[in-house]
Amino acid sequence: MYYALLSGGSGRRLWPLSNEVRPKQYIKLVNRETNAMERCSMLQRVWDQLLEAGMAENTIITAGEEQRELILSQVRGARIAAEPAGRDTFGAVLLSCAYLHSCAGASREDYVAVMPIDPYTEAAYFDAVKGLEAVMERSGAEIGLLGAAPSYPATKYGYMLPGERKDGYFWIDGFVEKPKEDRAEELLKKGALWNCGVFCLRIGDMLERAALYGVPEDYEGLCRSYESLPRISFDYEVLEKAERLAAVEFKGFWKDLGTWDAMADQMNTDTIGRVVLDDACRNTQVINELAMPVAAVGTRDLVIVAARDGILVTDKNEAARVKELTAKLHSRPMFEERRWGTLETLDDTEAAQLSTLTRKIHIYDGMTSSYHYHRERDEIWTILKGTGELILEGNRISLSPGKAVCIRKNQRHAVKALKDFEYIEIHVGTSVGSDDIHRITFEWDEIERSNIL
Repeated sequence: MYYALLSGGSGRRLWPLSNEVRPKQYIKLVNRETNAMERCSMLQRVWDQLLEAGMAENTIITAGEEQRELILSQVRGARIAAEPAGRDTFGAVLLSCAYLHSCAGASREDYVAVMPIDPYTEAAYFDAVKGLEAVMERSGAEIGLLGAAPSYPATKYGYMLPGERKDGYFWIDGFVEKPKEDRAEELLKKGALWNCGVFCLRIGDMLERAALYGVPEDYEGLCRSYESLPRISFDYEVLEKAERLAAVEFKGFWKDLGTWDAMADQMNTDTIGRVVLDDACRNTQVINELAMPVAAVGTRDLVIVAARDGILVTDKNEAARVKELTAKLHSRPMFEERRWGTLETLDDTEAAQLSTLTRKIHIYDGMTSSYHYHRERDEIWTILKGTGELILEGNRISLSPGKAVCIRKNQRHAVKALKDFEYIEIHVGTSVGSDDIHRITFEWDEIERSNIL
């Protein structure tokens, strides 16, 4: 059996820490399963659990191409089915099956369990997921699902309605999406379960759907035709039209950390970063990514988040409205994590004739940037700490604190950190956006082998 973790969306409900280049599943706020005192991302926690369950070897991560470096920085060696564009969950599931069949050695008769990347749960959850294969074979169902036994009448989760019960599974009679509290209480009395967003199906059954949209079913061909797929959810396109749906009940702990109140409940501390809470504060968590301190006095039932993209103060009971409230805020992400290090934007000034972009770059030991050039801007670097080596138009330049270098338009360049390396870069030109980054290669060895030097 194979497994696919879906990692789509930006997690706007966890603004200002989450954005399109650092979605919620990569923010290091939850407790690591193997060490409760160490913070990790949702992806890292789930991956630890997959390793413990013996499932990681057969697991792929399906995410946008722009998330590849971030995923690899947190889970080295992960296999990634990269989406060329966003096409909702139907496209993501189809692409996952194409990758498993074309690139991972899966047959059309093999099953895949598709899971969200961010459940906060326990080991028994993954045992239940593994059990879906046996349920599919016993029941002859089109799709197998996982439902969690509710602990309270939640209004932020979807529910599945159980029908006839069999040995180890039950048939599903229907679904209810995010009901009001009185309706949720009625559903609990009827034995309804929270929908965990996990489903299991035969890989070949999903690949057959490619022909209905006139796209190839192999991974590379599907990537080339991916944008011709409609933007549609798997639930709407497949799940709601299926006639035989079987489900397994999971009776352990399960939670979706999609809002700040849910996330704050799982933190093993009330403060992260430079924060001062007075003794009168109650049920308040403060997360501060900034260098300046944050102080809270006499607060009640709040989550306060100070980050480079903005500052949030929310009542925990209203935390679900953050996504709606911040939907109109559009600006360049001020902090990005990459496979090789981090980017922090210090200033971004756009003008009709000349724009500037100032960033602090941190590159980890032994890591490198891509070999690239810009057509519309010059760069000025000032080295702050560590040592590095710059390749500039075939020339090697040693870099150390206090040194400065100017890189002109169209000059090909890449940098490698010899020792934890940090510098300020200032871009000056008519364009300072990502559309003026022309990459040649990411591989340092390839630069040397190709006689660029």
